[in-house]
Amino acid sequence: MLVVDDDETVRDVVRRYLEVAGFEVDVAGDGTEGLRLFSTTGPDLVVLDVMMPGLNGLEVCRRLRQVSQVPVVMLTALGEEENRIAGLQLGADDYVTKPFSPKELALRVASVLRRARMPRPEPAARVITDGDLSLQMTARQAALGGVELPLTSREFDLLAFFLTHPGVAFSRADLLEKVWGWDFGDQSTVTVHVRRLREKIEKNPAKPVRVATVWGVGYRYDPVRR
Repeated sequence: MLVVDDDETVRDVVRRYLEVAGFEVDVAGDGTEGLRLFSTTGPDLVVLDVMMPGLNGLEVCRRLRQVSQVPVVMLTALGEEENRIAGLQLGADDYVTKPFSPKELALRVASVLRRARMPRPEPAARVITDGDLSLQMTARQAALGGVELPLTSREFDLLAFFLTHPGVAFSRADLLEKVWGWDFGDQSTVTVHVRRLREKIEKNPAKPVRVATVWGVGYRYDPVRR
């Protein structure tokens, strides 16, 4: 594991809890040092603080994604929704809001790592279509009206799940389990991903046609086949 945070106390606490959980941990006090350690140690997962002086966590995540698909868990301050969204857009796998329980963070890290190590099953269909929306499953590409959609890996997984389960309502907890592979976690992660997905596939994200909100339950994908 690699922990990148400019707060020495946070680094020490997170390191100790991860070590108790059985992980080997390296720590870095800023983004530049974090990138250097990443290139020399090749960690299985990176815990990355968003708000750091100099090279902040979002820029570090962007640079990591240029060279690696290593799982990234972001640490964000309460109320920094835009940073959480930006981190997920850049390809972060999860985020934990400060102040956080170190024990919960260790469990979340283990869950993300377990999900990352799970072999992907062969897709049942090479292409899934719904009207002008299409997914190339083996190539992991999506297009709307013939124009490729810039989906993150998790957004693609979520859309593929919706398309293969049309007309079925799922709670956020269901989606966390079935798409993320987590049996616990911050369900607002699902809310953020659904919002971003709607912005990319709906003509009017404020009045979604495909990804409907089922009040008191969660979300349902409604086909628009034509």
